[in-house]
Amino acid sequence: MTRIPELRVIIEAEAHSGAWNMAVDEALLETAIADGVATLRWYQWSEPTVSLGYFQKSAELTGDQLLSQLPAVRRLSGGGAILHDDELTYSVALPANQKLFERPEQLYDIVHEAIVGSLREMGFPVSLRGQTLKRADEPLLCFLRQDSHDLTLGGSKVLGSAQRRRRGAILQHGSLIRRASPMAMQLPGLTDLCTAKVPDDLATRFTVRVAESLAETWKMGALTTDEMEMAIRLCKQSRADVRHR
Repeated sequence: MTRIPELRVIIEAEAHSGAWNMAVDEALLETAIADGVATLRWYQWSEPTVSLGYFQKSAELTGDQLLSQLPAVRRLSGGGAILHDDELTYSVALPANQKLFERPEQLYDIVHEAIVGSLREMGFPVSLRGQTLKRADEPLLCFLRQDSHDLTLGGSKVLGSAQRRRRGAILQHGSLIRRASPMAMQLPGLTDLCTAKVPDDLATRFTVRVAESLAETWKMGALTTDEMEMAIRLCKQSRADVRHR
């Protein structure tokens, strides 16, 4: 497999708001477009937050008494709503000149298979779903939908990802549920489904396998000043936008 030459890895120790998290992902996508920089980012959420798929209407949340009271943000990617709570989230932003895959959907399995390998080493018997089941009345929550690329444990979806392409570059981000949220107990996480322990350095352990699956070389990094400034602007726009669509 041909890998990209270089990859920057960002592991955020501090949890942030949903608006900031989505703004940073978009800033990384813009960096991939403008500068050809590839980035793998790991992050967390400072409070339970709902992210809506890009084409979802915010009015869809009104039917759920619990979710409608939570902070909401809109993702760049499509799909159903996601309740982000006790989870680890990743994003990968790759430039248009990448040679890692021919079809964008192949990136799902490259990342997911690396995470499967890591989780199995930790004692979690996870696997890829392998087939897609679409319903005419798809559930509001993404983790109740079934896609072939999903990572499952005991039949339950614990990791799902989505993509956005812009000017040839691609952003893929995904959520790994560590433990079920009190607001959505129907969506179990790793510790609800298995007695194995989730290590505190989960992102660091994942990084080795995922980064080596993506790139020839990789190194730890941080947001640039330009990316920080862009994220601040996008964050303000996000807060103003989500409730108006």
